[in-house]
Amino acid sequence: MSEHAAKAASDSLPAEARWELDPQGRPLLVLRGDWRGRGELPAPPSPPPADQPWGVDGLALGHFDSQLPAALFDLAMQSGRPLDLSQLPSGLRGLLQLAFDNPGSRTPESQRRRRPRWLTQVGLDWLGRYHRTHTTLTFIGEVLQATYKAMRGSTAMRGEDLATQLHATGPASLPIVALVSFLVGLIIAYMGAAQLQRLGAQSFMADLVTIGVVREIAALMTGIILAGRVGAAFAAQLGSMEANEEIDALRAMGLNPVEHLVLPRVLAMVLMAPLLTTFAALVGMLAGCLVAVGIFHVELLDYLYRSSKALTLAHAGIGLLKGTVYALLVALAGCRQGMNAGRSAQAVGDATTKAVVQAIIWIVIAASALTIAFQRLGV
Repeated sequence: MSEHAAKAASDSLPAEARWELDPQGRPLLVLRGDWRGRGELPAPPSPPPADQPWGVDGLALGHFDSQLPAALFDLAMQSGRPLDLSQLPSGLRGLLQLAFDNPGSRTPESQRRRRPRWLTQVGLDWLGRYHRTHTTLTFIGEVLQATYKAMRGSTAMRGEDLATQLHATGPASLPIVALVSFLVGLIIAYMGAAQLQRLGAQSFMADLVTIGVVREIAALMTGIILAGRVGAAFAAQLGSMEANEEIDALRAMGLNPVEHLVLPRVLAMVLMAPLLTTFAALVGMLAGCLVAVGIFHVELLDYLYRSSKALTLAHAGIGLLKGTVYALLVALAGCRQGMNAGRSAQAVGDATTKAVVQAIIWIVIAASALTIAFQRLGV
């Protein structure tokens, strides 16, 4: 009988699968008939010795679809035994060979799901932290080198890129900065007035709002807003370029991606941070003034006079310094995560999330360290 005739004869038979014993006494799965739309296999008998695979006889197998190779693959993974593919049709054998050649599929499911021991897990966690810290420090060093080259006038950064990032970082962020700063100024004014009113000292609201907003709140709110709006955008943009291999293309052309992509974003954040912080402080002070004058009946001239007395050069300088530091940390976190993202859509999303979280953590740490340092210095 010819091969085509045997194939036609096999297709005329219903799907059949049964376990037999081969001449060596090993379990053998015999497949016959037409397996299109079928994928149920009988439960295997007792497994062969550890060094022997499952035998599969598919010489009498007719047509089949994707359900049969999936069922055979699950049989091998769940039992932890390989399959002898020598007696299967070439098409089915090729599909299974591709599946088993995948590194993630060589280990049975029961072993892949096994968690490492706690000591191994601790070691892996610390090793991951070491690699992340090393990557971050390496990235910061590359940014410092690019900045030094820019100060010497030998950078490859384009002025058009810097202008684009200046607009995206500064003017485009003004509406959300104004809204958040205004609402936070209202909250601070109300909280302060609720306590000062008990003592009949509502006029001191000007000191509270002015010092609190200018020295701390404006910079902190600006940094957090930039982390959520601009830092996430940096990570998404650079992560998408990494996934599309555009950054690799720059390196292949002999161009430094840090100078072309990272440096314009970092400089734009540093240059726009003092302006945004000043704008946020003015909006917050305006909100406090509206609450004090309109609700708690503080005289406008008295409020403005006390605000001018409370607003010293030291408070303004500290607020601008903190805002610049926070913006720099946001830019570094966003660009660092974007430049080291994976090459998939999921990796880009993870990099964006990590950029925001990392930026906020760095901002909180920096705020605590700067506040303690300035208090110890008596500034």
